[in-house]
Amino acid sequence: MVKRLKKAKHVIYLLIALSMLVIALPRISFAGGMDWVNIFGIVWVLFSLLIVGAHLHFILGVDEEKKRALEAVRRAKLRQWEMKLLDKQERSKSV
Repeated sequence: MVKRLKKAKHVIYLLIALSMLVIALPRISFAGGMDWVNIFGIVWVLFSLLIVGAHLHFILGVDEEKKRALEAVRRAKLRQWEMKLLDKQERSKSV
């Protein structure tokens, strides 16, 4: 239930960021050289695209997939260490 609320929150924030971008993008003029107004417009658009990307990253669950993959790697390393430890114990008993 908590995950669903978090995803819903991120969907709402994503929609707000996209709507701000859709409303503001036609009003920002990129013509007329590189003055401070145009630089601000470019930075604002890049920042809003960064926000959209961050919310999509969370909604698509990339973090969860990465956590699962890292957990699988951690378990595999733990098994290897256990096998090495058992092998060393068997060698010391046989000597």
